[in-house]
Amino acid sequence: MAEKIKGNEDGEGGRNESYRIPGRSSNIPRKQLVREVKEGKHPNFSVYTREGEDYVRANPNHMRKDNVDD
Repeated sequence: MAEKIKGNEDGEGGRNESYRIPGRSSNIPRKQLVREVKEGKHPNFSVYTREGEDYVRANPNHMRKDNVDD
């Protein structure tokens, strides 16, 4: 279970095509992490769809430090 997930902003226009989790890999493919979140392995995160693509984001809690891209 990850407490912090950071987007690598490595896709076109700054999209997150991969993510990093401290203590794990620095290059986790988006599709793999989306699958893990959907399986419930990271309960503080959810999946949202934008323009037909799934992305990972932190569940809202009003703490800026928990945002994926911060």
